[in-house]
Amino acid sequence: MSDKTFNPENTGRNFIEYTKYPFLPLSPQRQGSPVPLLELAADPGLPHIELPDPDSEAAALPADLHTTINERISIRNYRNEKISLGMLSLLLWETQGVKENIKGIHTLRTVPSAGARHALETWLLINRVEGLTPGLYRFLPLSHSLVQLNTDKDMDDRFTHACNDQLMVKHSAVTFIWSAEIYRIKWRYSERAYRYIFLDAGHVCQNLYLSAQAMGCGVCSIASFDDDMLNELLGLDGESQFAIYGASVGLRH
Repeated sequence: MSDKTFNPENTGRNFIEYTKYPFLPLSPQRQGSPVPLLELAADPGLPHIELPDPDSEAAALPADLHTTINERISIRNYRNEKISLGMLSLLLWETQGVKENIKGIHTLRTVPSAGARHALETWLLINRVEGLTPGLYRFLPLSHSLVQLNTDKDMDDRFTHACNDQLMVKHSAVTFIWSAEIYRIKWRYSERAYRYIFLDAGHVCQNLYLSAQAMGCGVCSIASFDDDMLNELLGLDGESQFAIYGASVGLRH
């Protein structure tokens, strides 16, 4: 950095200090700015995939939540088999499913979010899912569908490398990546939004763990990645939009 006074040892402490309420500028909401979009717009020229009804997949699963929580662990090795499109649909519903869209201002979903802003976008590296060509997709929660973005044959290698060569990315059936659309939450909370967005991601990933556990899949969360490389793969600018968390998913041995 060009600032000679920058001390990386103080970065975390400064983040906590300067996102305290006395330091916050007036939020765009309080300044009268219009509410931001509830999800990123999808190019209508790209292939769109309607997902199966998640309720039909959920009906066949056991309802013992205690057992699911008790047996949940991180799993990095998976069977070399496909998961069904119905399983993926349920995983997406239980991590970001929209239960109610309230006047296009906010949504109520299957996970909590500060101020119901739900400022996360869900990207999917598809490796082994029935009916889907391997590649990069994005989940559209308002319509419970997918948009296909890139099916180049080396996508698994590129994302694995961006995730610091963690091989569970390449060997997964699907790897989830969550990015922040930060203005969606800054609109209400100003700079304190940067605290809340990581809490939101934690809620989402825990739901993924429990949902996958219940259907015989394993999950391993991913926080070690090259930020710039991953943002570039997703087409994000790294400032208003940036990757913050991920998780690989596959059938357990």
